[in-house]
Amino acid sequence: MDTTEAANILRRMYHDAPPQEKSTQIHLFGIKYARELASLSTREVVVQAGLNPTYVTEVHKGRRLAKYVALKGGA
Repeated sequence: MDTTEAANILRRMYHDAPPQEKSTQIHLFGIKYARELASLSTREVVVQAGLNPTYVTEVHKGRRLAKYVALKGGA
């Protein structure tokens, strides 16, 4: 996965989420793609996705949570 692909996924997850779940989707993105994001600049992914750079912290939170959680089928 490259930066552009990751940014497209993040953009889609964020914009397709209901308003009350947008931050949750950013965390989920970090959890779901933690391994792929390890070799990318999270800041660059967030900026290319067109999101506020403050969301870099939220993606990092998801990445840190990845080793503690398992995704359910619908995620």
